[in-house]
Amino acid sequence: MTTPDYAKLVAGHRAYFLSGATRPAAWRVAQLNAVKAMINENRDALFDALWQDLRRNRFDADLMDVEFNVKEADHALSHLHRWMKPERVHTPLVLEPGHVRIRRDPLGVTLIIGAWNEPFMLTLGPLIPAIAGGNTAVIKPSELSVASSAVLAQLVPRYLDTDAFAVAEGAVPETTALLEQKWDLIFFTGSPQVGKIVHQAAAKHLTPAVLELGGKNPTIVHSSANIRSAARRITFSRYINSGHICTAPDHVLVWPEVKDEFVHEMGEAIREFYGDDPKQSPDYGRVINDRNFERLAGFLGSGTIAFGGQTDPAERYIAPTVLTDVSVDSPIMQDEVFGPVLPVLEIDSVAKVIDWVNSHPRPLGLYIFAEDDEVAEQILDATESGDACVNDCSIQPLIPELPFGGVGNSGMGKYHGRFGFEAFTNARGVLYHGAKLDPAVKYPPYSEHERMHGIIGKLMP
Repeated sequence: MTTPDYAKLVAGHRAYFLSGATRPAAWRVAQLNAVKAMINENRDALFDALWQDLRRNRFDADLMDVEFNVKEADHALSHLHRWMKPERVHTPLVLEPGHVRIRRDPLGVTLIIGAWNEPFMLTLGPLIPAIAGGNTAVIKPSELSVASSAVLAQLVPRYLDTDAFAVAEGAVPETTALLEQKWDLIFFTGSPQVGKIVHQAAAKHLTPAVLELGGKNPTIVHSSANIRSAARRITFSRYINSGHICTAPDHVLVWPEVKDEFVHEMGEAIREFYGDDPKQSPDYGRVINDRNFERLAGFLGSGTIAFGGQTDPAERYIAPTVLTDVSVDSPIMQDEVFGPVLPVLEIDSVAKVIDWVNSHPRPLGLYIFAEDDEVAEQILDATESGDACVNDCSIQPLIPELPFGGVGNSGMGKYHGRFGFEAFTNARGVLYHGAKLDPAVKYPPYSEHERMHGIIGKLMP
């Protein structure tokens, strides 16, 4: 199959951007409303695609992929005019009469590369701030979420400005060809391994990149924690969407004196949420493809199965599983799990927790369950992560007022809400200097005193 002419596509987007068509607030508002209409008028198609790709139930689909994007668009619409308004800042005395402003100007022609696990959140989610920022965008959905990719390819040109937005379907060859083009911003969601490839491609053109990557999110259960609440919240966050969530708890570090109670409560929560046979639950999903099924099934031998462990290759089903007696050298502890298997390890001091977190690549999320506030703050003060939760996990991306994104190995750049608008715009400082007054003091020739002591610096703040 012939690779599409992406150079022509990008050239068309660039010409449209340079025409100024995407800059007015009215255009941005119209396109944000078009995104909302696209979602609201096609909910069944979006739900069906998520069921086909991931066996995602409608409640979870709304939470993460459908209604989530409507709320993101609503948030942008509510704040857009304030975000677009130039920011006033102090004007130094030597530059009076005048004033200084910070504009948020569009970056231009952008590329959004989504992921398969949340195929609408991770494509339309970045598209919303791209629109709010006044940019064009080419959306590249993951080829693994086949049905969701097809729906996006059908709907986007029906609802959005086709001179500014396009969907490019395909696999590695198409993504490679897209990365060869010159963009003004690349927004990528995926693994650290692929993120490095994307960053290298961006560097060839000195293109800025936002990289939303994954990682092994440590989840600490302190002896002071409300164990039942911790177990229920961790269970929900680990097994929703079959564990295919970048913010999900990757492994639990639990104090020995509460470990047995915690594992027991995990089992009780799994039964309550998904029944005695989760395979029959309409609320429990499936693994995306055979390759990931085999990878995850291989993790089951990394410890003692305390709960779950059942598999069905024909359905790509892996039961919600809890592992104990897990060695730090076992396969499951080497890579991000990204599936419905949760290793539980013992740890017995805050100092050891801090050493653990700091001796591993910086995670996307860090989760601390403790009723002792000093414990939580001690861990937060001594570690780094993209985001964090105390007494909860995974749900921080649902808060538009919070920046979302990684640090180090888990990514670079933040988005959601105003942080997304800032990611897709250039903070452009502008001095408006009045021309009527032009004091000679700043021009040569300088007096001996001025040469020795200076004067401009004294007039500046």
